[in-house]
Amino acid sequence: MSEANASALVVFSGGQDSTTCLAWALDRFERVETIGFSYGQRHAIELHVRTPIRDRMAEQFPAWGSKLGADRVIDLSVLGQISVSALTRDMPIGVRDDGLPSTFVPGRNLVFLTFAAITAFQRGLKHVVTGVCETDYSGYPDCRDDAIKALQTSLNLGMASRLVLDTPLMWIDKPKTWRLAHELGGPALVEIIRTESHSCYLGDRDHAHDWGFGCGSCPACELRAAGWRGYSEGSLG
Repeated sequence: MSEANASALVVFSGGQDSTTCLAWALDRFERVETIGFSYGQRHAIELHVRTPIRDRMAEQFPAWGSKLGADRVIDLSVLGQISVSALTRDMPIGVRDDGLPSTFVPGRNLVFLTFAAITAFQRGLKHVVTGVCETDYSGYPDCRDDAIKALQTSLNLGMASRLVLDTPLMWIDKPKTWRLAHELGGPALVEIIRTESHSCYLGDRDHAHDWGFGCGSCPACELRAAGWRGYSEGSLG
């Protein structure tokens, strides 16, 4: 694998999925950088857990630590300003009249991946890794495989490049995401994800559960908790 092909930029929010994707990338590529986005999200605590996660992964997995490169957080506050969503406004979490979840931020993943692709292009990184998933995708249409493939085509046409948008979680559910973490880094990685990563839409880091911190009642917490139960039961079995 050439030096360029052996490099990746991970869209790293600080959540369970993106932390698993970071481990996946570090297991495969020789040079891995990370990027996050501040878009006025209510759960901005996710931005604060990113550095501790990176530090713990580098400390507990020295081989990965030697591959882990620069991190950057991009200010996309304009996205939050134009988005009417329960993730960017003080409004109830539920289902909209059109059937989409009220936490849907229109075009969020498309914008994230476009800025990530621009960064990767400038940095000479071949792969952009993202944790979008069509199996447990919370009803977000920009997490679907067709949307990501179409965006990859558009980005490469528009930048005369051959970037690859990698989606290692696209076809697996949350229990399998926990299992993938275990396969990549054993109990140590699972513990980092469980205790350090953040998924709760309300930004709750005060209430601890066996699956991690969170309010325990928002859709993100419920999905994470259900995945943990499935993973734990399978492990015990």
